[in-house]
Amino acid sequence: MTTTIYIPKDAAALALGAEKVATAVTAEIAARGLDAKIVRNGTRGMVWLETLVEVVTSQGRVAYGPVKAADVASLFDAGFLAGGAHRLSLGRVEDLPFFAKQTRLTFERCGVIDPLSLEDYRAHGGLRGLEKAVAITPADIVKTVTDSGLRGRGGAGFPTGIKWKTVHDTVADRKYIVCNADEGDSATFADRMIMEGDPFVLIEGMAIAGIATGATKGFVYIRSEYPHAIVTMTRAVEIARAAGILGAAVMGSPNAFDIEIRSGAGAYVCGEETSLLNSLEGKRGVVRAKPPLPAIEGLFGKPTVINNVISLASVPVIMDKGAEHYRDFGMGRSRGTIPVQLAGNIKHGGLFEVAFGITLGELINDIGGGTASGRPVKAVQVGGPLGAYFPASMFDTPFDYEAFAAKDGLIGHAGITVFDDTADMLKMARFAMEFCAIESCGKCTPCRIGSARGVETLDKVAAGIEPQKNLELVTDLCNTMKFGSLCALGGFTPYPVMSALTHFPEDFAPRPVAEAAE
Repeated sequence: MTTTIYIPKDAAALALGAEKVATAVTAEIAARGLDAKIVRNGTRGMVWLETLVEVVTSQGRVAYGPVKAADVASLFDAGFLAGGAHRLSLGRVEDLPFFAKQTRLTFERCGVIDPLSLEDYRAHGGLRGLEKAVAITPADIVKTVTDSGLRGRGGAGFPTGIKWKTVHDTVADRKYIVCNADEGDSATFADRMIMEGDPFVLIEGMAIAGIATGATKGFVYIRSEYPHAIVTMTRAVEIARAAGILGAAVMGSPNAFDIEIRSGAGAYVCGEETSLLNSLEGKRGVVRAKPPLPAIEGLFGKPTVINNVISLASVPVIMDKGAEHYRDFGMGRSRGTIPVQLAGNIKHGGLFEVAFGITLGELINDIGGGTASGRPVKAVQVGGPLGAYFPASMFDTPFDYEAFAAKDGLIGHAGITVFDDTADMLKMARFAMEFCAIESCGKCTPCRIGSARGVETLDKVAAGIEPQKNLELVTDLCNTMKFGSLCALGGFTPYPVMSALTHFPEDFAPRPVAEAAE
């Protein structure tokens, strides 16, 4: 009987040597004359254990990691094809504490299946949501998504069902579904993991959105820095089209829907929905003023649903298991699960899918294991480069949109970057302003000029030049940017700056000339 070995082809695993491991395993199988095959799956999300190799045995899938190419021969010597003991033995992935504590809904198949096997996808519950969607009315689909409480996972947290209903109710000869896969925030990789590890779930979610709103064409806008995701999604769309999941008759229904893959060109601001639309249309990626809303006048002036990858990938499970099943997870107005991405100076970095309501402290200390350096945690930034810095004293904050907003924070795309006590928060505040200045599309004055002046003013603070006066100026600049910018790039930059100033005032105190000049 042929033994199946799973070796990830996810970008994170590749960065940690997965291709060399796969080559070494292939060579050992050939040299030893063994009956085994390799399946290149997505990642399970435990980056510190990559390359994570799994073998299908009589006891189930047994894992080994982190495996390097130099470890492969010893694994075969230890009989790992039968689950043999080895210093890298981990047992069943599902039994590992990091994994066992998760509630995997959206990422249920990620790392489990062959990403480009439609048979694998179906065998693990795929397409059941789409099958149910084609059997009911578009209005009923919209109601199901609305009742589930699903909110945009891209950062804004806007109710997905309301956006879909607006497009559904707007009369037009053409409508579009646009998937925002321009995942540019620091510490975020959930979108990439789905596209590389379970691409059909995104295709299924987009097809459901198309049927629900009357859209017949979809675009997936993927950042150019994700070449593996672009290749995988392109191939998955071809497979889905050949199988009748996409095309003139979706799943044999009267509904037509097709998808096109587009890649961005490295502009952070194109993660903002209207800049993304301009880019898709072949224009310069600059922000559009709203109104009109994209749901009414979006791509090519037509009603358009713009959703993040995780939002769309969450729809199939909602359609399959029902709105109540999804809504039962979470707290307050934050329903369902959220894929929290742990990065930075953290011991156990990776993706942790969990229901809303878990505290920040639990995520950092219990799940993440504290800092990788072993030093005390000084600050965590939640929500990418525009997210607020929270000190350890705020670790009792539950992961919930409203709870974070109440403390002047953002959940954003749920990326968490951890810093130990060596971090200089004045330098981090300056970085936020510099980042905004570099990435600004330049259309509005508060963002374009405010960020440049912010860098200059914080440099004066660091140099000890009238620190109190210049800190007051920084506060004033932040206020202008927050309320005067056209989009979230300029509007959210004040979050990291002001949170650093509020929670770490000692880092903004006058410092020796030599230190300030570093």
